[in-house]
Amino acid sequence: MKTIMQGWLLSCCLLCAAFTSAQAGEESLASLMHDWAKVNYQTAEDDKEKAFAALATRAHAFTQANAGKAEPMIWEAIIKASYAGAKGGLGALSLMEEARDLLLAAEKINPTALDGAIYTTLGSFYYMVPGWPIGFGDDDKAEAYLKKGLEIAPDNMDANYFMGDYWLEQHKYKKAGKYLSKVVNAPDVADRPVYSQGRKAEARKKLEKIRPYL
Repeated sequence: MKTIMQGWLLSCCLLCAAFTSAQAGEESLASLMHDWAKVNYQTAEDDKEKAFAALATRAHAFTQANAGKAEPMIWEAIIKASYAGAKGGLGALSLMEEARDLLLAAEKINPTALDGAIYTTLGSFYYMVPGWPIGFGDDDKAEAYLKKGLEIAPDNMDANYFMGDYWLEQHKYKKAGKYLSKVVNAPDVADRPVYSQGRKAEARKKLEKIRPYL
């Protein structure tokens, strides 16, 4: 069975500092993004599921406290998908469905929020999740969503990374190399150094894998 969330299989032991803003009643989108990057790129495998479960609870509370806003819904979806990747197995599919539904709801509020993250994230879901009859995966939908994300933000790191990863999965290595190279050469995202370096490292690893075919 296709790995449910190979690109979202992330994790980290949340240190006490990771909870500081939430404990102080100062939860924000920035704090969720920061802690997601710590979980994503700076942790031991054995701690992934527990760390993302805790972060998903925080993200859901933040969405509820900011009802009617697309951005919290997008990040709750991303975090739930990451939790699904850490959890694994068929039990993760329900989390992926919840994450997809959050993105579709966010699209109705503000489709271009966060540089088209709705479409880039949906695209990643559709090529990573198994297809019918197990899951909702669909490569045609994946490609359409990923292209839409790139149309909105052609230089966005995630938009290029997931388009490159999609083409790698399709064994279209030259196409994959084009987008992955753009990620590696992109400037770091302001105020997100852990994410930026982590995403670039992932892109470099994939580029090395397909180097003989470029």
